[in-house]
Amino acid sequence: MASKIMLKCLTHSPLRGINDPGADVVAEVDAVTARARAEVEAFDPELIVIFAPDHYNGLFYDLMPPFVVATAAESVADYKTLPGALSVPSDLALGLVEHLHESDIDVALSHRLQVDHGCTQTFEEMTGSLTRYPVIPIIINCVAPPFAAYRRIRKLGDAVGRYLAGLDKRVLVLGTGGLSHEPPVPLVAGAPDDVREFLIAGRNPTEEARAARQARTIAAGQIYGTPQSTLTPLNPEWDEWFIDLLVSGRVAEADKFDIAEISREAGRSTHEVRTWVAAFAAISSNGAYTARKDYYRPINEWIAGYGAVTAEHVGQPEALSGQQQSDGAGR
Repeated sequence: MASKIMLKCLTHSPLRGINDPGADVVAEVDAVTARARAEVEAFDPELIVIFAPDHYNGLFYDLMPPFVVATAAESVADYKTLPGALSVPSDLALGLVEHLHESDIDVALSHRLQVDHGCTQTFEEMTGSLTRYPVIPIIINCVAPPFAAYRRIRKLGDAVGRYLAGLDKRVLVLGTGGLSHEPPVPLVAGAPDDVREFLIAGRNPTEEARAARQARTIAAGQIYGTPQSTLTPLNPEWDEWFIDLLVSGRVAEADKFDIAEISREAGRSTHEVRTWVAAFAAISSNGAYTARKDYYRPINEWIAGYGAVTAEHVGQPEALSGQQQSDGAGR
């Protein structure tokens, strides 16, 4: 029997629970995540695969692969996320790496990966823990140029989906990142020597260094979207277009995405949508799916176009019944 696959893609923001966008907005997002978590619990996954970015916490320019599969992972516990190890089934993760290599996907392997809020925040929101379910983290480079072409991200997701199909398990595929946003993440090109050294080999910073870094992001969120901010503002029109592309089953169109154009129109960190592209490619590779946009709202205080979407294969008992539902055509 083939695996049953559920997909959840959600925006993460390190500023959630720190900067206040107003009680109504917080209540809306809390309700969205609570519903998503309830659906995950009802699905009762036997395995979770999470496509996530890293923000110079686990991966640095001393060796910056386009994507990494972890056979073991530990949270760095930034921005109020939980500390500790994730429950990674090393045999399945290693089997995935072997499958990807056989599929001509040059994925890196880590037996000791540090993961940050880009991976753990959404994982915690969907499961309440770092250890409740077995999980395979797949980290996609989304913030450290140069980037792999989007067609390679889709092909990665497609190959992952084919591996999952053969496991005969209930699998939750998570994509966490994006949408439009540009936090104060430095570029290595032209950076001062101390910043350049951090971007190349900045693992395991002191508590003071991490606190100072987080304080800069918090301060940026407090003025984001105002005339005082020099960062690219949110682009709700782009976000809605991107969500519609995925929900309507057109993930293959991501192959034509222009990296420089996305950075210019929606912000340099918008490339975290690569995690959503990979997730939808994974479910698409297993046949037709039904998808639903659960939520979207631009939230300047969180430096986030905040969105949430759900998808399942057509014909699954847990098939979706919510609003804004569409059938996606699997390849």
